[in-house]
Amino acid sequence: MLTIDNLKVALDADAGIVRAIDGLALSIRRGETFALVGESGCGKSMTALALMRLLPENGQVADGHIRLDDTDVLGLPESGMRAVRGGRIGMIFQEPATSLNPVMKVGQQIIEAIEAHTPLRGEAARAKAIDWLRKVGIPEPERRVDDYPFRMSGGQKQRVMIAQALAAEPDFLIADEPTTALDVTIQKQILDLLKDLQREQGMGLLLITHDLAVVSGMAHRVALMYAGQIIEVAEAAEFFSAPRHPYARALLGALPDAQHRGQPLAAIAGTVPPLTGAFAGCRFAARCTHAQPRCEQTAPGLQQHGAAWVRCLRVDELATTSASTASAPVAAAIAVPDATAASGTLLEVQDLNVRFPIRGGWLQRVTGNFQAVQDVSFTVDAGRTLALVGESGCGKTTTGKAIVQLLRRVAQIDGRALLRGRNLFELDGDQLRQARRDIQIIFQDPFASLNPRLRVAQILEEGVQALLPEVTADERRERILRIAEQVGLRRDALERFPHEFSGGQRQRIAIARALAVQPRLIVCDEPTSALDVSVQAQILNLLRELQRELGVSFLFITHNIGVVEYIADEVAVMQAGRIVEHGACEQVLGAPQHAYTRTLLAAVPRLTSVGSV
Repeated sequence: MLTIDNLKVALDADAGIVRAIDGLALSIRRGETFALVGESGCGKSMTALALMRLLPENGQVADGHIRLDDTDVLGLPESGMRAVRGGRIGMIFQEPATSLNPVMKVGQQIIEAIEAHTPLRGEAARAKAIDWLRKVGIPEPERRVDDYPFRMSGGQKQRVMIAQALAAEPDFLIADEPTTALDVTIQKQILDLLKDLQREQGMGLLLITHDLAVVSGMAHRVALMYAGQIIEVAEAAEFFSAPRHPYARALLGALPDAQHRGQPLAAIAGTVPPLTGAFAGCRFAARCTHAQPRCEQTAPGLQQHGAAWVRCLRVDELATTSASTASAPVAAAIAVPDATAASGTLLEVQDLNVRFPIRGGWLQRVTGNFQAVQDVSFTVDAGRTLALVGESGCGKTTTGKAIVQLLRRVAQIDGRALLRGRNLFELDGDQLRQARRDIQIIFQDPFASLNPRLRVAQILEEGVQALLPEVTADERRERILRIAEQVGLRRDALERFPHEFSGGQRQRIAIARALAVQPRLIVCDEPTSALDVSVQAQILNLLRELQRELGVSFLFITHNIGVVEYIADEVAVMQAGRIVEHGACEQVLGAPQHAYTRTLLAAVPRLTSVGSV
């Protein structure tokens, strides 16, 4: 159905010509799910944008061919391409907050796609839009169809994007991290929906994701990308049971779970190399624990090995090497002053209630209140991690933002949040500024939380300058360089702007910003959801090391149960604004008592599902 041959994409950047995609070739059969996986910045999303001819202004296809059935996609005029986009090829973008029009109601945006590519008009198109919102799990779709994107949570905006992409029932779908912002129950619902559409319509699916568990349950074939090239292609079952490339083995060894609890994950040292220069040898050699001198001198081609295709000079020699030794564990280390972890309760939340005003009419008067959080109480001990899990829209993020005092002007808040005995809801001015040295937040949407007018170095220094004025300029710069390296950012990245990074790289910047002031408590709102597994391992190792050295605590908001199993000491499960189950991690995940908790755990994708494809 789709064939890509020798695709090369070049970007004209300040640092020179970036060869974002270099000689990519693949084919996807009708009705097949083809997964494209790899680290952030390796070219996955750029491949999707090239297929849709949506490259940024500084980008161009330098060589290659893209064919959809008998259509030469690169040869179409723009007027012809408009019929292909949305009609024959749909796309779910990685960041719904920046892909949805903020001044259009979500229903209008879905209706626009339906009327552009189907015969439906007016009320029929609106009914179809409501039906799609219902299919993707938006509650009360008849009412929410008239909401603006800012009224929806991150997961709900992602569902709207999915509904918009599927509304015209395209022949081919490109899904760029389609379930990143979704909790496991909605993720399962969306993935089941995509499977059903494939069976009914023979729809081809290019799935771009860093969630290997999702890949194992969805994909028929898997292609692993690195530094603009595909380095391994195999059937999904074979890829997960017998990975051949050292990079593939290292990725699988970096997955967090209960078995790795208490020990560093097998993170991959370093980052993807810059794509502005020429490569003499293997592009992974500098990070590979099996590299030899010839690996740095000879560029490997993509060669067939059994049923798989692999780009590695030593693949035959390494065939008998255990996957677990493909990458040595790399523990994140941070230079910090000697500190003994404090003991006792750091944060105590008592009877927290958060209500948002509901406005209506021409004058937008308050007509009622929406109770987002109701009677929530919990404690976070010093040096401990409490995971807050639950479905999108259940109040997790609202709870975190209320504690960090980001909802004072937009919501009515009752209750207490005691941070080392001080009630955060009663602090103001200099007192609140002092408290923010102890409490920081990592936001779910990194693009929306980073100032687009500041360079990365300025973003990281801003918090230190404001909250730690006693730190000198030289010390501040040294601290920023150290933190950037530990979260996987190269030094040259510090002089770039947020829009020049991929979604996963922007998340690393947001994490570095929160860590820079060395807080006692960090509210982590889906901090690893946009990260590939290797960088996720680096970040989790870093958070564990911070906790061990400084006694820092985490309120960890996430839908990734594997991360919860690895890092959390306690788990609180939220449903409809209330905590329905709370206890030790082993107890809640091992023997859940509440029916809702059991439903959540049943929906978690596992790598053991390989054989189901």
